[in-house]
Order: sequence, then C-alpha cells, then structure tokens
Amino acid sequence: MLSVYLENNRAALDQPFDPAGESRQFVIEPGMTARAIAQKLLQEGLIGDVQLFEAYVRINGLAQRLEAGTFSLSPSMTMVEIVGALQNAQAQGTRVTIPEGWRLEQTADYLTESGVVDGAAYRQLAEVGDFDLDRYPFLTTRPAGTSLEGYLFPSTYQIPVDNPTANDLIERQLQSFGTQVIPLYEAARAEGATNLDLYAVLIVASIVEREAVVPSERPAIAAVYLNRLAIGMKLDADPTVQYAMGYQPATNQWWKTPVSLAEYSNVNSPYNTYLYPGIPPGPIASPGLESIRAVLYPDEHNYIFFVALPDGSGAHVFAETWDEHLINVRRYQQGQ
Repeated sequence: MLSVYLENNRAALDQPFDPAGESRQFVIEPGMTARAIAQKLLQEGLIGDVQLFEAYVRINGLAQRLEAGTFSLSPSMTMVEIVGALQNAQAQGTRVTIPEGWRLEQTADYLTESGVVDGAAYRQLAEVGDFDLDRYPFLTTRPAGTSLEGYLFPSTYQIPVDNPTANDLIERQLQSFGTQVIPLYEAARAEGATNLDLYAVLIVASIVEREAVVPSERPAIAAVYLNRLAIGMKLDADPTVQYAMGYQPATNQWWKTPVSLAEYSNVNSPYNTYLYPGIPPGPIASPGLESIRAVLYPDEHNYIFFVALPDGSGAHVFAETWDEHLINVRRYQQGQ
C-alpha cells in the first residue's frame, strides 16, 4: 500500500509545503522511528503529508539512514530535500547525557557542575512544569502543581552550541518522552496489558529503575510491586525512603546508601512506602524506557518478596510467602 500511495502522490515530493516558509531548527532524538519523525515534521509545519514521507523513505530504503541530531529545515524545502538533509545531522552542538534513574535535582546539579546549561534554571523550570499542553498533551496526566519528575526522559541530547538554555534541554526531553513513551503506553492500554494511568506507570517505573540493578530483572521486580498493590500490601520500597530523605550533605549524594531499619520508620513522608500504603504521590526519578516497559508488561508470577544476593551482582532471590522470604534472608543475608 505504501508503494501505491507513493506512486499516486509522487509529484508532491517535489512541491514545498510552504514556499514562503522560513528556516527553523529541527531535532531528531535517538530512537525515533520514521513515522515519529514524519509526525513531528507535520506538527512543526515542515511537511503536509505523513504517509507520503514514510512511504518515500521506506520504499527507497532511507528509513535507517535518518540520523539523530539537529537540522536546519524550512517548509520551503521539498520533501526530497528534507529527507536528504535528515541524513546529515549538523555537527555543531553540545551533547549532554542524562542517565536513567536520576531525580531532577540530581540532573540540575550535574548541569551546573558540567557547565552545560544553568542547573538552577533547569530545576526551576522542571519544578514549575509550565510547558505548552497543546504541544505536550501527556503533561495533563500529572496532578496540578506537580513537577516534571518522571517525564524528563533520560537519554543523550544535542543542544545548541551557542548559548544553550535549560529550556532547550527540557524541550528535547519532553519531545523524546512523547515519541518513545507515549506510543508504548498507548499500545499497552489498547492490548489490555495494563489498566494503570500514565502517571501511576511512571511512579512504579521510577521505583523499578532505582531498585533493579540487573536489567533482566526489571519485569520481575515490577511484578512484585504490582502484586503487592493488588493485595493491598505496602510497597516497602527502599528507594522511596531514599527519595524522601533528600540530599545528604555528609556524603554529597542524593540517594542515601544504606538506609537503616530505623530510618524506614522515622522518615515521615508520604513518599515513605514503609509507612504509607499505595504508590507515592509522584515519580521519584526519571525511568528509562525498559523500566516503563517492565511495568506495562510485567512478568507473570506470584512473588511478593525479594532479597539481594550477597555477591554484589545486584541480582535478587524471589519468594511467594513470608516464610520463604525469611529463609532467603537467613541464607543470603545472614549466611545461615
């Protein structure tokens, strides 16, 4: 069908969408598909036909040649010219990597220390979260007055080399969230894989991101937390206590390690899932795509407990009952 559509509309390939249009910056984030790129080109007024763009690049074997990066494009360019330009990302720009599992304050500190952009401005913008809801409609899924925590997609971004701003980076993070997370979430909802709303998914995924050390365990750990929620059991998640404790001046870190048993009960915060049932009020960090996928498509098991192996690998042993869990604790943590 793409071939037929391309043949029937081939003449439009050489017609600019807006002959009087002006040049503008266009960014392709890592991992964006040809369809996502086409939809973004349409949203930014650079092309007028998503299907034609996708047909042209796929039929001609160009879909895999579209590069991530920053481009100077104009609606006065033909679609053929735009596709050609998208195969040659501009080298000019500053690359910044935001790791998975960082909280927004941690990212702000990193930006300040690295000198990439103003970290204080980044934190203020992210905490206020006042961005265009028409451009980022998924932001309406978060409660009023909350920050962008959880929506600041962790990845590597290229921002302008001249006077890059905190807004430049956040805009790219939100764009990447929209192109990578939203299609995955909508597909899972359509398939009946999850009945959680997007904000709840991000909250649980942020805990999974902080808890899972071995990537392959993400779906198993996600299932444990979802199983606990299903039976009304408290999440008892260490990372939520660490988040509630905040910055630790003595060790210059945002995530206190280790957290003692006494602290589990002494940290009076709605984020402390040892004290309060259900999920915390919001995400505790920026989850990556695989942690989000793990919450949407968790393992199918009946485990509600897990304990870390003592070998430092970060792997866990899982149990269905408290008695089994106590045996695992004695065996793997107490060496009995």
